[in-house]
Amino acid sequence: MTDQQPTALVIVGARPYGEEPQDIAILDGRIVPVEEAPEDATRLDADGLILLPGLVDLHTHLREPGREDAETIETGSRAAAVGGWTAVHAMANTTPVADTAGVVEQVWSRGKEVGLVDVYPVGAVTVGLKGERLSEMGAMADSRARVRLFSDDGICVYDPVIMRRALEYVKTYDGAVVQHAQDLRLTEGSQMHEGEISAELGLAGWPAVAEESIVARDVLLAGHVGSRLHVQHLSTAGSVEIIRWAKSRGIDVTAEATPHHLLLTDESARGYDPLFKVNPPLRTQADVDALREAVADGTIDIVATDHAPHAAEDKDCEWASASFGMLGLETALGIIQKVLVDSGALTWRDVARIMSEKPARIGRIDAEHGRPIAPGEPANLTLVDPDAAWTVTPDGLHSRAHNTPFGGIELPGRAVATFLRGAPTHLDPRFEGVLA
Repeated sequence: MTDQQPTALVIVGARPYGEEPQDIAILDGRIVPVEEAPEDATRLDADGLILLPGLVDLHTHLREPGREDAETIETGSRAAAVGGWTAVHAMANTTPVADTAGVVEQVWSRGKEVGLVDVYPVGAVTVGLKGERLSEMGAMADSRARVRLFSDDGICVYDPVIMRRALEYVKTYDGAVVQHAQDLRLTEGSQMHEGEISAELGLAGWPAVAEESIVARDVLLAGHVGSRLHVQHLSTAGSVEIIRWAKSRGIDVTAEATPHHLLLTDESARGYDPLFKVNPPLRTQADVDALREAVADGTIDIVATDHAPHAAEDKDCEWASASFGMLGLETALGIIQKVLVDSGALTWRDVARIMSEKPARIGRIDAEHGRPIAPGEPANLTLVDPDAAWTVTPDGLHSRAHNTPFGGIELPGRAVATFLRGAPTHLDPRFEGVLA
C-alpha cells in the first residue's frame, strides 16, 4: 500500500483531536499549510472523522525471530497499521533473545523492509533474560537500531543489584529500564489473580503484593540512582498508589496500563477459557476502577497493548497449560474509546497524549512520532471514525495469531486510515478508490 503514496494529499474536514473541522495538507511526507498543496492534490473526504497523531505502542510482541508461527514482523506490522499505530516497540523475548546489537539490528532492518510501521527494538536487560548479568546494552544503544528502552519483559529483573546496575548504565545514553514487576517467589505456579474467584476455581493465585513489592523497590532504586524507570502493565490499585507517591517525590518514573486491564476483571476466568489468561492477571473491579482513574488523572502515563500473539496449540488447551497473553493491536483504540472516551473520562486530545505523544517521549522517538498536527511536522497520522461500531471476530484480525479474548464484543469506533510519513498503510474500503 505504501507504493501508492500520493505526492500530495488534502484531508478535507477532519477534526484534529476531535475538535473543530479543518483541512490538513500533506506534501512529500510532511504536513504543510493548505495553501501550499498543489491544485492536483488528492482530496480525501474526512467529514466527521477524528484526526490523531499516529499511535505509538511501547509494548508489542512481534515474535520474530524464532516464533514466526505465532507472529512475524510483517503480520504484526499489518495489525498495528490497521489499529492506527505508526510505531511499535518490539519486546526482546525472541529466539534468539534481543540481547546483542546483531539481533536488534535484524529486527530494526526487517521493520524497515516491511515499512508499515516504524519498528523500534527493545533490548534485553540481561543476557538471555536470565537475570544474571547485563546484556550488551551499550552496543545496542550505539547500533543502527539506536535502542533506548531495555526490558526482560515476560520475566522480572529480580536481582536488585542487577536492577541498580541497569538503571545506572542507561543513564549514559538517556535510556530507560522497562520493568515487568513480578516477585517470582510469590507467583510460582500462579494462574490468575489471588482472591475469592481463584479460591472458588481452585487455581493458584497471583497476589497483588507480588507486583506492588517490585514496583516499590524499583521506584526507590530509580530515585536513588537518578535514572529513568518505566513500569509495564500496571494492574493493581496498590501499584497505582506507589507510582503516585513516587511522582510526588520527583522520581523519574512512568507507567502504563493495557486496554485489557482497563476493561476486564478476574470474573472472566470463571469459564476457564485460556484466552483470558494473561500476565499480570486480570484483577478485581476495584483495581480496574483505580487504573481508569489513574489514566484519567495522569498517574498512569500511557496505554500500551502488550500485544502477545500465540500459536493455536499454546492457547487451545487446558488453562494450566496455556501460555499467558492476548492480542491487542487492533482492538486497543476501540476499547479506550469505549472505556474512557465515551464515558467522559478522557477527550480525544487526551487519547493523543496517552497513546501517541507520551509513549513517543518515553521511547525517545518524539522527533518523528507523537508530534503536533501542524505544518512542518511528519505526516504520521491516524483517522478515527468514532461511530464505526464493529464486532471483533478473531479470524477477521490481521495478526497471524487469533488469541483475542474480545471475540464477539462490539467496540464503538476504529481507525479507518493510517499514514506513515504521508503514505497510506491502512485504508478503510471507503477510501481505497480515492487513493488507489
